[in-house]
Amino acid sequence: MTIDITTARIRPGEGWRNWGRTEAVLPAFGARASSVEEVVSVVRFARQHGLTVKTVGAGHSFSAIAVAPGVQLDVSGLEGVIDVDLPNARVTLGAGTNLHRLPALLEPLGLALQNMGDIDRQTVAGATSTGTHGTGARFGGLATQIAALTIVTADGSILRISDSNHPELLPAARLGLGALGVIVEITLQCVPAFLLRAVERPARFEEVLDGFAELATATDHFEFYWWPHTDGVMTKTNTRLPGDAPREPLGAASGWLEDRVLSNGVLALMCNLGRLAPALTPPINRLATRVYGNRTFTDRSHEVFVSPRTTRFAEMEYAIPRESIPDALRDIRRLIDDRGWRISFPVEVRVAAADDNWLSTAYGRPTGYIAVHRYFRDDHVEYFTAVERIMGGYQGRPHWGKIHYLDAEALAAVYPRHADFVAVRDRLDPDRVFTNPYLDGVLGR
Repeated sequence: MTIDITTARIRPGEGWRNWGRTEAVLPAFGARASSVEEVVSVVRFARQHGLTVKTVGAGHSFSAIAVAPGVQLDVSGLEGVIDVDLPNARVTLGAGTNLHRLPALLEPLGLALQNMGDIDRQTVAGATSTGTHGTGARFGGLATQIAALTIVTADGSILRISDSNHPELLPAARLGLGALGVIVEITLQCVPAFLLRAVERPARFEEVLDGFAELATATDHFEFYWWPHTDGVMTKTNTRLPGDAPREPLGAASGWLEDRVLSNGVLALMCNLGRLAPALTPPINRLATRVYGNRTFTDRSHEVFVSPRTTRFAEMEYAIPRESIPDALRDIRRLIDDRGWRISFPVEVRVAAADDNWLSTAYGRPTGYIAVHRYFRDDHVEYFTAVERIMGGYQGRPHWGKIHYLDAEALAAVYPRHADFVAVRDRLDPDRVFTNPYLDGVLGR
């Protein structure tokens, strides 16, 4: 098919791959929008020529959710603060604003995000649309902080969704997988800026699992990492403090050593050594349990929530009922031991409050998360497939931005509002302008 490119916003597609190197595509066309009007133009172009449109942000999803065979739309030009409602602590942002830019935008307003994950490279639209979350038994994922959003729908219309305008769509649109339209603006409910007192300590595997119910709920934010082939766990406990509390940040040298050298450079070295000599992985992991994670500091919330991640990996993450975490993690440990695998990356455990977003991994239940990783040069399929089978025994729900192998039928069995979401998709995109093979698989055609 020959298409006359009539607008400078449309160009022949270029090869794209995601950060984790798990997905790649050569789109038919690429486009970059810096205004809502340009988004409308791109959507109408695609519809006119029978093409699909998928937005792309920072490429930090490990799943194929952002793969764009038709028109790949870069929304990074839609960025920055659009409006501020200071009395209600609400800030409206361009959908392509990267999370790492938010502290500089929010701090002058005396505001912060209520919670964050440990990676901030994503765009605000990409992070919320895939269900990015942090940890904390009283706190929901990033999408729960959305008060309103504006999308361009399949016919090129501009739709504002809020608690006063189409409120029935909010539970679907806050975490919409990119299936309902192109998000162009997001209004976030913020909180007054605050500090976090971080306590990172080594612990023993069974000690943490036996006390998990109390540990997960006793403090504001709790998570831990278990190193396979060891009894070693690194716990991270963060307590919220007022914004004017005294700061006691890490020294520049200490922060550089732990976060840059050990957590990234040495981790990459460990992974490569493990590939060359798998028998070295267990002793290397045992060494890691002795050198990681024994520090206390107090700093601005984003400085504590976020950690630099430069070592590439593939990731699967499942959400299960919070009380099932100890049993599920013991199952994973037995799996690794029984199969004789050598796993260099630690297994990460976090928690979140129940919420009411239809496709949220935490919909309707207090939730625990187990995330497994493999170095990006290693084959992850056998490990992830086996872990997924274990998660299925605990009513597991996969994170939409991470690797999983479930189809629409299986997902409908664990996401109670899956059919309701599909009905909204039928209403807003009946011709599937915003689909791709991944969405066809998890939502149906």
